[in-house]
Amino acid sequence: MRQHTHSPNGPAAIGPYSHGVWAGELLYLSGQTPINPKTGKLIDGDVEAQTHRAFDNLEAVLNDSSLTMDHVVKCNVYLVDMKDFPQMNAAYETRFAKPYPARTTVAVAGLPLGARVEIELVARKS
Repeated sequence: MRQHTHSPNGPAAIGPYSHGVWAGELLYLSGQTPINPKTGKLIDGDVEAQTHRAFDNLEAVLNDSSLTMDHVVKCNVYLVDMKDFPQMNAAYETRFAKPYPARTTVAVAGLPLGARVEIELVARKS
């Protein structure tokens, strides 16, 4: 049976999914796009700003699950255009301390609501 987590501080789900699901000590967080949780709309800005907003949304779920970014062990980043990689990477680097989590970054054909980036995380409870 799935044990889900929900953040009242994150954006409402735009589909039939949980903000996160616990599997033992691991928390699998659904991908977050740069949606402003107060308006439910995609933020304006370049991919660096969108990356920060996606991480803000993910961090809200982590915090409401009694975890922090230091608990993250794996990160998957989805970009609409790999030309955005340097901007995403600049924002990414500010969100974690060394040693960095494992990461995969791939290009995709499109993302919900026209987002330029979507990020999902796996965190481990200490």
